[in-house]
Amino acid sequence: MTHNPPQFDFSQSLGLSLDKLPLRQSAVVSAVAAPADSPEWAQWLTEIGFIPGEPVEVLAKGMPGSDPLVVRVGDSTFALRRAEAACIQLASQIAQGRLKAAA
Repeated sequence: MTHNPPQFDFSQSLGLSLDKLPLRQSAVVSAVAAPADSPEWAQWLTEIGFIPGEPVEVLAKGMPGSDPLVVRVGDSTFALRRAEAACIQLASQIAQGRLKAAA
C-alpha cells in the first residue's frame, strides 16, 4: 500500500505572513525569511519545524498588542513574538483534493 502525501501548491502564495493569519485559520508554510538584523531567526524557525509544506495555525494572541502569538506547526505548539511570526510566509493548502484557503 502506498501513501500519497498531501500536495501543496506554493504558486498559490497568500501574500500573507503568519503574524497576519486570522485565529484558527489553517495555512501551510511556504518560506521562512529572516530580517537582515536577525539572520539567525531563519535557521532557528526551520529547526523548530517551520519548513515548507508544514500546516500552521494561530491558536491565540496575547494582550495587549497581540504579542506573543500561540501557534501550532505540525503537531507542536509554540509562543512566537510577532516579529518572528512575520518571517514565516504562507501558502494555500491543498490536502486530499480539497482547497483550504487561509484568506
